[in-house]
Amino acid sequence: MELQKDVYRAISEVMQAVASQGIAKTRRNQQQGYDFRGIDDVYDSLAPIIAKAGLCVIPRMTERTSSERETAKGGVLFYVVVRAEFDFVSCRDGSIHTAVTYGEAMDSGDKATNKAMSAAYKYACFQTFCIPIKGDNDADDSSPQAGKRRQSSEKPSAPGLINEDQQKQIFALMHQAGKSKDEVKAILASHGFQSSAEITEQKFAEICNAIRGTNGPSN
Repeated sequence: MELQKDVYRAISEVMQAVASQGIAKTRRNQQQGYDFRGIDDVYDSLAPIIAKAGLCVIPRMTERTSSERETAKGGVLFYVVVRAEFDFVSCRDGSIHTAVTYGEAMDSGDKATNKAMSAAYKYACFQTFCIPIKGDNDADDSSPQAGKRRQSSEKPSAPGLINEDQQKQIFALMHQAGKSKDEVKAILASHGFQSSAEITEQKFAEICNAIRGTNGPSN
């Protein structure tokens, strides 16, 4: 008979505590006129409950996309979307349950990625621990009025080929996976390409997976 994983006992304890104590909506969206729970409210309320239940939450960002948009006044907003995986780990037996969420945010400075990661964590907790979110739509304390997407300054790629941002992703993956340029060139050559500029949209995901998948032993 398979032993029950303790992580679900821990998640259940957190759910019971949250159901009885709740998380107050202490923040106010002035632009759209509703109250919501900010990320600090979630941290402050859940941190002691999660610790008492013997649960760890370990984040992992697996994807990120970014674009620029114009505001109604002609300014610039950076729009970021992240795909996040959160490992809920029992401190007793090491059993794990992984939740996947997306977070998105806009910011006129350098905080869009931070906000997107916070949003992903907040909603991973909301969904995992069944915290009611009526009135919360992830606008947080501001709802920037974005206009049209800004015209990209990068040179358009040829039809069917990946663009400059996707080429940069290839090099970022190379560093993340600990690959040398020669190793990546070998992967490209095995798919019939001599450089990243020749990679087609059809083969882009396959090559990314090849770069990731050859990084050491699998778990």
